Amino acid sequence: MASVRYIVDDVDAAVAFYTTHLGFEVRMRPAPGFAMLARETLTLLLNAPGAGGGGQTLPDGSVPAPGGWNRFQIEVDDLDATVARLREAGAAFRSDVLVGRGGRQALLQDPAGNLVELFQAG
Repeated sequence: MASVRYIVDDVDAAVAFYTTHLGFEVRMRPAPGFAMLARETLTLLLNAPGAGGGGQTLPDGSVPAPGGWNRFQIEVDDLDATVARLREAGAAFRSDVLVGRGGRQALLQDPAGNLVELFQAG
């Protein structure tokens, strides 16, 4: 099992995004600024900045913020169909489908700008 923590501006919007579009289920929602979601063996922890826990301000005054280039990967059987379905639902992508040595990928953005790599081997 693996856990990934994402900082999000709006936990409600992030929960709706991941459960509606990517098949995650809510495991725990103990406070407005935190949610724990799960999909297969991945646990996704969502924290709002300043909400305590993983979203708390650090001793040097820096505050966790969403976005960046780090991401987790979800393998899909049909990348083109998945991208089309998500675009139709209003999801944002950082780019069009990219082709690499191991397959094809698309960088999906959650409502806070965090990335999820959708990947099709081949």
